[in-house]
Amino acid sequence: MDNGIIIPEYQLFIHPLDLSELRKDIWCDDPISAKLTINKRKYDIDIAYRGSHIRDFRKKSYHISFNKPSTYRNTKEIHINAEFKDPSLLRNKLSLDFFNEIGCLSPKSQFVNLKLNGKNEGLYLELESVDEHFLKNRQLPQGPIFYAVDGDANFSLMSDLDKDIKKSLKVGYELKYGTEQDEFHLQKMIIEINTISKAEFENEIMKYLNVNQYLSWLAGVVLTQNFDGFVHNYALYQNSETRLFEVIPWDYDATWGRDVNGKVMEEDYLRIEGFNTLTARILDVKTFRRQYKNLLEVILNNQFNVDYLKPKIQGMHDLIRPYIQKDPYKKDDIHLFDKEPEYILNFIEARAKYIRGKLYSLN
Repeated sequence: MDNGIIIPEYQLFIHPLDLSELRKDIWCDDPISAKLTINKRKYDIDIAYRGSHIRDFRKKSYHISFNKPSTYRNTKEIHINAEFKDPSLLRNKLSLDFFNEIGCLSPKSQFVNLKLNGKNEGLYLELESVDEHFLKNRQLPQGPIFYAVDGDANFSLMSDLDKDIKKSLKVGYELKYGTEQDEFHLQKMIIEINTISKAEFENEIMKYLNVNQYLSWLAGVVLTQNFDGFVHNYALYQNSETRLFEVIPWDYDATWGRDVNGKVMEEDYLRIEGFNTLTARILDVKTFRRQYKNLLEVILNNQFNVDYLKPKIQGMHDLIRPYIQKDPYKKDDIHLFDKEPEYILNFIEARAKYIRGKLYSLN
């Protein structure tokens, strides 16, 4: 079931002195120089640890920028994720592929096997960076991109972190690509989300947001039960032609029945209405609510079901199993890895049943 896919080997070389510098402070974002060999081709790169809580894990995740040559497969940078807390190592890729299939812009991802200075570091998930190259590779109009980096990216005037009024509406976001003027547009949208009257909201919000696309994203987050996805772990892209914002999923490992620590998340943990100020206001509009309900029904019938997802899950599992057996951080948990396809499929069945049982609440 691997469809002829071969997992590439990434050979990373970091000078021992630079490696000890990198390991000295795991919270430092300053990159170090290194070399990466892929398919016998050598790249000069900058590398740093990535993520927040995941930096503490034994198996580290990395952010890589290409210097010479300056791009790799038409991208300037990639993210190499350890997926350390996910016993299946499948969830992030399964999620990002799923979002793509339901009509959302979504980063590409592929499994790679990493060697560091000759030592096997095991299986990783390479994630495409959401930046100007992401847009160019899809022939999309250029436009600003913001990363939602913490709980303050909640579309509210109130902070999700300290429960007080935000000192700036830029908090929670990192400008990945764009200008200060673009930050102004984002702040304007957040103000409008919170201040447009109920009577005007349906018409006015469509001047700022691609609502159809937002509802597809919302359906995806709710079905895969990504509890964290409402206030961070997404990117915002403003299409320069339509001037409308779109949401792009990012780093969706806390899904398919497990939380960010890999712990069991019952199928009814996340409500059908989701969270955050923007979602609440959108679902307060009857037209949008009905559209969302219809969308959920279509996805439940077509993509979010065992018949559709089982071959994908099993194929992915079969593809990476030989690498898990050799992964120094994961090989001792191969028995847990082998139980995960069934666990994920049981979650899909239970979650679908739960969502179907709640569709009436969107009438």
